[in-house]
Amino acid sequence: MLKWLSLGVLILAAAGAAYVRMAGSDPARWHVDPTTVTPENKPNNYLVAGQDAVFAPLSPQDALLRLDRIARSEPRTHMIAGNIEAGHVTYVQRSALLGFPDYISVRAQATEEGSKVSLYSRLRFGRSDFGVNKARVERWLAQFEKNRSP
Repeated sequence: MLKWLSLGVLILAAAGAAYVRMAGSDPARWHVDPTTVTPENKPNNYLVAGQDAVFAPLSPQDALLRLDRIARSEPRTHMIAGNIEAGHVTYVQRSALLGFPDYISVRAQATEEGSKVSLYSRLRFGRSDFGVNKARVERWLAQFEKNRSP
């Protein structure tokens, strides 16, 4: 009896892990505007927008090109929606072990001095991300600001 119960639990765990790893990404759901989104009140998302947005002496397209290079330099990360010319893109980045997807939406808007960049990173499954989304946004912005002059 215990043997069959253990086998059943193992099969359910494997099926759940397979579902998470192979779950598709619906751009209509995940491609949101970080400047207008209302984040869920959960410890699994991180928003940099409004007065916290990053200002750069770059055109919105150049700012997004720079962030695109940063995003794509990280493993298991690719763009799922939007485009740089429109000033708004969304990426998915999956965790190494189980392939949990996190979604990162980025918008760059023109200002008199260059552009204002906003980011919103959040997870799809679970409640806590152990600070991964905040760490990712801070890492991307640190790299972005390191050499942000044209």
